[in-house]
Amino acid sequence: MTEFVLQPTQEGELRRRALFWLPAPLPVVGLVALSVGGSLSAAGWTILLATSVGVGTLLMSLIVQPTPLPEGLAPPVSARRALHRFRQFTGLRIALALATMAIGAAAALVGGGLYPLLAALALAVPQLLLAMPTFFTITRARRAMEAWGTTAYLWHALSRPAKVTWPIVTPAVKAWRSRRVERSRESMRQKLAERAWRKAVRDETENGGGADLEAANERTDLLRPVAPPAAGADEPTEVVPHLGADPAGDAPQRAGEDGGEPTAVLPHLAEDEPTAVLPHLGEASDAGAEEAAAKKREGSGPRATVNRAARQFIERGSGALGLAVRKTRRGHSTTRPHPHKP
Repeated sequence: MTEFVLQPTQEGELRRRALFWLPAPLPVVGLVALSVGGSLSAAGWTILLATSVGVGTLLMSLIVQPTPLPEGLAPPVSARRALHRFRQFTGLRIALALATMAIGAAAALVGGGLYPLLAALALAVPQLLLAMPTFFTITRARRAMEAWGTTAYLWHALSRPAKVTWPIVTPAVKAWRSRRVERSRESMRQKLAERAWRKAVRDETENGGGADLEAANERTDLLRPVAPPAAGADEPTEVVPHLGADPAGDAPQRAGEDGGEPTAVLPHLAEDEPTAVLPHLGEASDAGAEEAAAKKREGSGPRATVNRAARQFIERGSGALGLAVRKTRRGHSTTRPHPHKP
């Protein structure tokens, strides 16, 4: 019996799917009995509702068959499509049986008794048995698929190997195992990271801890130690080397006073020589300065003579030049007109 149920084929998978839902009415009956207080009597219309739904689903399970396969299919394609349609047909019968149970339980809760549920279960359990892939069920489904002349290799498709799975238990166990493996991997990853960190810390403290500390101290120490100045030191500073300090505490002496030497930064600060920008400033009077400036502008040589002659010509002949310009502006042309001779 165990080998018949746990058969690792497509037929065994469909059989396990139907057998999984076969004991489903037991917990439903227990919950409804607790809800209604164990009473069996209920309203008549609730019993009629549950019975009518059960009869309708049972007739659908007996009459409805898989649709025929199209013509011209290759054997592999025919076997694959036949298996797919038979799986759909099995799922439809299981769904109709579960719907009958649900409606019977609801009618029992509304009517206040267990009679509607018991009537629904009496019509739903045969539907679960019809959903199992028995010889009678498979033969009827194969004949329905071959109605249009196409051979349905249903027995060959059902004999293909398949994993032993259960409808709800197998996915739940698989998800739980995957989460467990993921948690173990995460914990192992954290342990390895912590172990590597501890090893790095231990190696640093044992091997390179002192050298790293000395290097850090060298980077933070001053480049050159600064000694405190001696008391009463009057030596000149590096920026202004000759700028001495007054023993009496007054301000330092300026360069050029009391025979002191000029500073290194401004060596000519105390001299009275003229500046290089205005060399003749203060040497001559105002008239002499104007003449010197005019001579400087005119200069000497042939270029100065040409400039002087051009200025004289413009001063003398300004009238004639203006007349020529006015004639040109009025439209008088100085060119000779062209003669029109035959």
